[in-house]
Amino acid sequence: MSHDATGAIPVGPHVGEGRAGVAPPTLLKGVTCIDDLRELARRRVPRAFFGYANTGSYSLSTLRANREDMGRIRFRQRVLRDVSRRDTATMMLGEHVALPVALAPIGIGGMQHGDGEILACRAAQAAGVPYTLGTLAICSIEDVAAAVEKPFWFQLYVMKDRGFARSLVERALVARCSALVLTVDLQVAGQRHLDIKNGLSVPPSLKLGNLVDMARRPLWAYGILKGRRRTFGNLAGHLSGEERLKALAEWIAHQFDPTLSWADVDWLRSIWPGKLIIKGILDTEDARLAAQAGADAIVVSNHGGRQLDGAPSSISALPRIVEAVGSDVEVLFDGGIRSGQDVMRALALGARGCLIGRAYIYGLGAGGQAGVATAIEIIRRELDVTMALCGVNRIEEIDRTVLAEP
Repeated sequence: MSHDATGAIPVGPHVGEGRAGVAPPTLLKGVTCIDDLRELARRRVPRAFFGYANTGSYSLSTLRANREDMGRIRFRQRVLRDVSRRDTATMMLGEHVALPVALAPIGIGGMQHGDGEILACRAAQAAGVPYTLGTLAICSIEDVAAAVEKPFWFQLYVMKDRGFARSLVERALVARCSALVLTVDLQVAGQRHLDIKNGLSVPPSLKLGNLVDMARRPLWAYGILKGRRRTFGNLAGHLSGEERLKALAEWIAHQFDPTLSWADVDWLRSIWPGKLIIKGILDTEDARLAAQAGADAIVVSNHGGRQLDGAPSSISALPRIVEAVGSDVEVLFDGGIRSGQDVMRALALGARGCLIGRAYIYGLGAGGQAGVATAIEIIRRELDVTMALCGVNRIEEIDRTVLAEP
């Protein structure tokens, strides 16, 4: 993607919000960073759904720590080094990627923009990075598989109904998903105060003010109405009788399983022949157990500060986990990525790649597929520039020596 002289990321010759979910060029004009996309999404997406993607649990201390601890890491500037051969491409989980980034699973992404999961997957594949579809997505596994050209990753919650979990794995196999991402830090859901205030509780109780807020955003509403679905696609038809969002939400709330254990990982490994990623690791002992359980990769993550408030930031936990298991399993990172510089910080501390969540969701809410493409390109460009100013040409050269205090 080319850049203009101002540093803004142009979105290309797209016309109309309705074609392939792209935004009009004027909508993303002047966007230079992820914070710009966040502000556009805040104005465009109804507050209940923007708040769902933007908030964390309880006092938000872990949500804040993810960003604050990341910001404390300083780079070592190097000069008079030949950096003319820079390349952000590398390998993640045996796949060639254009930059060491994958799009993380996000619940109800299709309520940020109509057909949101399809559009995000298309943008990711066009940019040469993996996309992860969540269990609680609006678009189903089959919806996304039919709309894109390449395999994608699928994120799984192992719920109490193991038969349903098995059916999801079987559907992911039929869809040729290239990796299964098992999220293990949601056996009990953390409370997010803002979601309750906005009516995104179980059962949902959207108030009149929320409905008025949605009505004031006609472009968003038009996109949602044009979308394939407006409820959890992977659960469609699972409940008997007429499908209702309230019934589905109540079913989901009772399906998170506090008995989930490493034995379930063994069971999943026995029915899933492909790559297995375990997401939600913050402790070195858990990291060792994940490696012993046959995981191909783990994701150091605190669920974006949405689960255990008061847990350490992901970036502070990363070095210890890399030291403990870095030679046994591929270590990926999730939590607080808002720039290409943050990607470089995580790589310097030993991660092989990063998952981005809010950064691309802001893009999705701001401008559909073009917004996601813009978010990915912003991160790629910032990573490329930071590599140059730190004196490195290849992702494999990034280690603690690029930090001011290694």
